[in-house]
Amino acid sequence: EGCDKFCHFCVVPYTRGPEYSRPLEKIILEAKNLISNGTKEIVLLGQNVNAYKNGRSRLSDLILELDKLTGLERIRYTTSHPKDMTDDLIEVYKFSKKLMPLVHLPVQSGSDKILENMNRNHTIKTYLDIFHSLININKNIKFSSDFIISYPGETENDFKATLKLIKEIEFINSYSFIFSPRPGTVASKLKIIDKAVSIKRLEIIQQVLFGNQIKMNKSVENKTLDVLVENRTDNKAKLFGRSEHMTSVMFNGSDDLIGKIVKVKILKSNQNTLFGEAVKEINQKV
Repeated sequence: EGCDKFCHFCVVPYTRGPEYSRPLEKIILEAKNLISNGTKEIVLLGQNVNAYKNGRSRLSDLILELDKLTGLERIRYTTSHPKDMTDDLIEVYKFSKKLMPLVHLPVQSGSDKILENMNRNHTIKTYLDIFHSLININKNIKFSSDFIISYPGETENDFKATLKLIKEIEFINSYSFIFSPRPGTVASKLKIIDKAVSIKRLEIIQQVLFGNQIKMNKSVENKTLDVLVENRTDNKAKLFGRSEHMTSVMFNGSDDLIGKIVKVKILKSNQNTLFGEAVKEINQKV
């Protein structure tokens, strides 16, 4: 819990306090208990989860220990800071068989000037270095991110730099918001950018981000994906689960598939959801 980064827009260090890491042994014990009760996927959570450090253990060590647990199928972690995306954590993608190929790594802006103003303590070059290192390990890895649009002082060129980064990395699922001052933070004292300009910039950014989502979802149509089935949809008509990239998947099937990883052939898609049919059901029809 907590965060030591003190980004100028963020209240977390003030509300949650300094970073505190739970003992690795307690996390493993909790994971074993969850797995014994049927858990197939574990998400490691933290305000700045990749800063995890307990004794000599880092997040990479925790992931590799979880990887050994029989019955566990998937591991995820969120949310991270680029400064703590260390070489050992990048390397773990070579060895872990259960770590999912979606990296949520908030960048906030594509402009080094704005990143400095935000006190983010990373540059676009370091962010791109992380991206290329991971893609070189596994070309199936995709990125998602967070973006603050119209941070105080953002010029048209700064905005275009963010747009350029989004087009280069092709984030498949991201959160984007117009800057909103939080009381007590450094940024709360800065001059706000014109509302009409901010709305227009957000619309442009989201059009590209949503386009990336649609493109990604279209690319898996007629392909078979592993889907961890979570439950039935609200209207009980279909089963609902998630792909390795956290995309929602809906398909027909029986309740005994809930809690299992099922192969689903994707037949169609929209911006947020994939629709398909269980391979088992297709084979039965044949």
